[in-house]
Amino acid sequence: QVQLVESGGGLVQAGGSLRLSCAASGGTFRNYIMGWFRQAPGKEREFVAAISWSGGSTYYADSVKGRFTISRDNAKNTVYLQMNSLKPDDTAVYCCAADLSGRGGLSGIGYDYWGQGTQVTVSS
Repeated sequence: QVQLVESGGGLVQAGGSLRLSCAASGGTFRNYIMGWFRQAPGKEREFVAAISWSGGSTYYADSVKGRFTISRDNAKNTVYLQMNSLKPDDTAVYCCAADLSGRGGLSGIGYDYWGQGTQVTVSS
């Protein structure tokens, strides 16, 4: 069983930055593809970014490309999401997820484990 715990959310003004962390335990973190997803009130869950097991490949939603950076530290069993130039539209609960089999898709289907999420609120 893999446990994922996010941290780093909060309230920030538009144009500001936050760094989210997701700490994993209970499994072999370095073997997992890791993703970040977000869900705003009244909206469907949205893919944000993903990173391969080695960190050598990264993927981003068009809405965050150039502003957000996903990274991982396999020695610390942690994946990060650096968020810069934040906009009010980025307001959401951000969750990390682990894909053990490589079947994870942009909808989130196929990801095996999820964290509880951390709230990010961007004020205008």
